[in-house]
Amino acid sequence: MSLPRLLSARAEAQDATSDRPPVKAKACILLFMWGGPGHQDTWDLKPDAPAEVRGEFKPISTNVPGIQICEHFPRLASRVDKLAIVRSMTHTNVDHTTSTHYLLTGQPPPPGNDLRKDWPHIGAVLSRLGRGRGPLPPFVSMRPKLENTVPRFVEESHGQFAGWLGPTWDPLTIDGNPALPDYRVGDFLPQPGLNDERLFRRQSLLSSMERRLDSLDRSAALDNMSRHYSRAFDLLASSVGRAAFDLSEEPDEMRDRYGRNPHGQSVLQARRLIERGVPLVTVFWPNDGIKNVSVYWDTHSKEFIDHRERLMPPADLAFSTLLDDLSDRGLLDETLVVWTGEFGRTPKIGQRNSDAGAGADGRDHWPNCFTSVLAGGGIKGGQVYGSSDRYGAYPDSNAVQPVNLVATIYNQLGVPGDLELRDHLNRPFVICPGSPIPELLT
Repeated sequence: MSLPRLLSARAEAQDATSDRPPVKAKACILLFMWGGPGHQDTWDLKPDAPAEVRGEFKPISTNVPGIQICEHFPRLASRVDKLAIVRSMTHTNVDHTTSTHYLLTGQPPPPGNDLRKDWPHIGAVLSRLGRGRGPLPPFVSMRPKLENTVPRFVEESHGQFAGWLGPTWDPLTIDGNPALPDYRVGDFLPQPGLNDERLFRRQSLLSSMERRLDSLDRSAALDNMSRHYSRAFDLLASSVGRAAFDLSEEPDEMRDRYGRNPHGQSVLQARRLIERGVPLVTVFWPNDGIKNVSVYWDTHSKEFIDHRERLMPPADLAFSTLLDDLSDRGLLDETLVVWTGEFGRTPKIGQRNSDAGAGADGRDHWPNCFTSVLAGGGIKGGQVYGSSDRYGAYPDSNAVQPVNLVATIYNQLGVPGDLELRDHLNRPFVICPGSPIPELLT
């Protein structure tokens, strides 16, 4: 498929959703805290609960009277007027690699381990609808692979890709560490000796071959490959596309503000991408922990040491800087930011709720109640929606299923609630059969 035909297909997809709800957000940055943050130790502290529930941390006041969060989120505490804190998230899946599917797609995970049978990620749906502008891919995932990366998280977590929509709509996945001096996204750099003239000749040759194929029956695989070729040529010819991944263009002061660590620089990379027309970027938390002891936010042990020293400071810095940076650039109103993990942690320290269990200084998996946070993109800040019970064990009011959180995201991005997409067998599926949460919306 040539670039003009690809653009035509995008236009047709947009026409097909002409009755979509008003677009509040042009882009979404999804900050995904792989591992499951302890909600009682971050956003939903229980200072009046018994010691084995409340833990070691203290709540602090925020810039919104009556709302408190953890003392180790001091920067975010002064920006709560921009946040909608949903303290009543709930589902029933205790497994990391399958529960991610709920938060990334809104749907329960299908049986089995075939990622191609998953429901499509929000970004894949936006890609399928022709969203995005310019040469960059419409869906990007930042997954920095560090020395202690656990393949089970990176390679097996469900909901990361386009699933049954097909590989055409998969994200550009970046596993490089953007905090390193030699960080490069090599796919966007022409091979040595491939000048503009040679690139044009290759594109002309491909176009000639495709014209011959037009007289034959084209397979879906060929069409998919044609889309990839079209995007590749467009990117290689575009200095804008290549520059989006050059973090050296950012002032040192800005890079410092986000944090000179894999997560902070990934969030900065996400801002550069949405600023250049990418509709959705997922930033997955990297594994910067100690191998086989405490990985990602999966704090079966060292709950308070890791939250205090390893996890919350860079999360606090990157999220708060992103809010300020987007606001300063006039982008926060049109950029939806979502901070979440796949579940929370057990109400009691040392409590067992999965095969992994928990040590005397840790919390096990707990999907029954956890917290997700939204900002920007038409979200009403300065509020807490829903509540958990006195132990943080179950929702006490306004329980929110992942399908409704994802429906809220789709609503803000102008995706119709009754949107149907078809799989490779031409079967229609309503992509997200949930209802947006009206109290969160401006």
